[in-house]
Amino acid sequence: MAGADFFDFRIHGRGSHGATPEHSRDPIIVATALVQALQSIVSRNVSPFKQAVLSVTQIHSGSAYNVIPEEAVVSGTVRFLDREVNEAMRQRMRTIAEGLAASFEVTIDLDIRNIFDVLVNTEELVEHYAEAARDIVGEEQVYIKTLPVMGSEDFADMLHITPGAYCTVGHSGGVPVHNPGFIFDDSVLPVGASLLARIVEKRLGKSL
Repeated sequence: MAGADFFDFRIHGRGSHGATPEHSRDPIIVATALVQALQSIVSRNVSPFKQAVLSVTQIHSGSAYNVIPEEAVVSGTVRFLDREVNEAMRQRMRTIAEGLAASFEVTIDLDIRNIFDVLVNTEELVEHYAEAARDIVGEEQVYIKTLPVMGSEDFADMLHITPGAYCTVGHSGGVPVHNPGFIFDDSVLPVGASLLARIVEKRLGKSL
């Protein structure tokens, strides 16, 4: 699974009355240009043979219909599978911010934080996990993914300390997580619990 950064661009301009925009340094104009420019990073600065995602997920600015605000904040996430790609994207984000700040005569502060590292399963333990799953749900219900997933998971930090493997448990719903229509399927709870118990039985049974 992908590593993840969270980022915040804080644009400091000059507010004014909406009827006199010439007196402003409009941070909303800068924010819209910034969002457009950020979308060029993956398409023009990352090799098509590498996987990366940059998603702007928040824009906050203003509180009145007739006032150009002084500040705007643009936030989002970067996903990556390669640390060199991650660093190249970070540098490009800084360069874009510096260029827009100079062009629009504003200041832009960028805060990028690494939240999750890249998750890499211990290969030999994947089959042990799958074997336990076959005992619980049957061969036809077990699928080992061969392609990376661009979602992120803090379990990655545990795998840097001790060998392990991460899996997902399917359910009957058709709406994915992080969607307002998602409804958790309680019926999968016994499956997940049984899977973990079966792994303990298989891996530790001889020593108990």
